[in-house]
Amino acid sequence: MVDTEARINAVRAFNRFITRHVGALNEGLLDSSFSLTETRILYELAHRPGITASDLRRDLGLDPGYLSRILRNFRERGLVDTAPAQSDARRQELTLTETGQRIFAPLNQRSRDEVATMLAPLSDADQARLVEAMRTVETLIGGGTTKTDGVVLRPHRPGDMGWVIHRHAALYAQEYGWDNSFEAMVAEVAAGFIRNFDPERERCWIAEHDGEPVGSVFVVRADETTAKLRLLYVEPSARGLGIGRRLVDEAVAYARATGYRRMVLWTNDILTAARRIYETGGFTLIESEPHHSFGHDMVGETWALEL
Repeated sequence: MVDTEARINAVRAFNRFITRHVGALNEGLLDSSFSLTETRILYELAHRPGITASDLRRDLGLDPGYLSRILRNFRERGLVDTAPAQSDARRQELTLTETGQRIFAPLNQRSRDEVATMLAPLSDADQARLVEAMRTVETLIGGGTTKTDGVVLRPHRPGDMGWVIHRHAALYAQEYGWDNSFEAMVAEVAAGFIRNFDPERERCWIAEHDGEPVGSVFVVRADETTAKLRLLYVEPSARGLGIGRRLVDEAVAYARATGYRRMVLWTNDILTAARRIYETGGFTLIESEPHHSFGHDMVGETWALEL
């Protein structure tokens, strides 16, 4: 017979344990003057410049009045700027000021250091078990997906690699005139991912909108401390929904949680939309080199992000 009450008590006990362990009950999180909610809002503003108050309210599940008071306080302290969106002047976009970035940086580093300290006593095997257990909690409670406004990010499953190869090849041929050598490269990357897949250090996300695949991104292991972001893709019909940025944010968060210290990627200078996502996500251009690939002369770029 299922003891439902015992399971409820166990979940409540875990909630008490984790809130105490991460310091969520402290008056100021990370020895700062900011509460847990305020710190989380600063994190979103730092990693998603141009986000709106309605996006924050939806994604964090916050009461509108409570969020409004926090943002007003941030503006009064010179931490946040507000400006009309270029695409729609009725939408007010939020960004951290230089002061806000300067204040958030040590909070972000302190959070990372605290997690590193928590993980340090554990063996590599136990760290992997812990991360996998956290993924299990996310999967079971979240249904294995991250969902916002009809958009779902899910792990890959059989058949997805064929879709990734097909859509990359078809779209880049249509929009940039790239030849079959690009399809061959994507096929090699996808085949290598499946053949050598390490579930503890690598991952693929497929974005779905209303049940149809519309995007992808991969995190693969470059070496023990470096992750590589690959095959970022968003269908033309799904552009403008923020899917590309969400895919990159998810990949970066995964790389951090998995213990990588650095993330790198390679792209081409003509892929301006992707480059904007990388730049706003904190990546820095570290190398450019002309090359002839896919039937065209281009400039390849290497970008990096310290995690």
